[in-house]
Amino acid sequence: MRHPQDHGHHEHGSRRPRFFGHGDLRLVILDLLSRNASHGYELIKAIEQLTLGHYTPSPGVIYPTLDFLQEQAFIAIGEDGGRKKIAITPAGMQWLAENAEQLGQIQARIKARSVGYLLRQDPQMKRALDNFKAVLDRKVNQENVSAAQREQIIAVIDRAALEISQLD
Repeated sequence: MRHPQDHGHHEHGSRRPRFFGHGDLRLVILDLLSRNASHGYELIKAIEQLTLGHYTPSPGVIYPTLDFLQEQAFIAIGEDGGRKKIAITPAGMQWLAENAEQLGQIQARIKARSVGYLLRQDPQMKRALDNFKAVLDRKVNQENVSAAQREQIIAVIDRAALEISQLD
């Protein structure tokens, strides 16, 4: 018997962290619609593209979210050649504007994950990062590192970050 918080994931640690928190997907959808009216399938593809393939919302997630947004009068659904065309309403634009700070945080989170994703796509970059993590892990966690040595390690990391930030 599964526990309610198990959500069908068996091995500990196998569950990836949720890409969007509660209510985040509503804002992402409204933001996409604020730029372009769309169809449900196009929204799924746009979110997949936005997250560089990290997250593809299922129809079972998208359509109830669209139903909620329609109930709130944040979107209007019309017909377009037999398909449902979804457009943001003035009330939806206002709600989006009122939640601009939260949307900014969501976009920053997506961007932060995307940067890591792009870094890991380059085999040499992945090797260098894995090597760095292994050395750091071995040095800090498996050896008796003094406070002075820890400060030196932190200084080396800060210098490397500064050098990288100053590259043309």
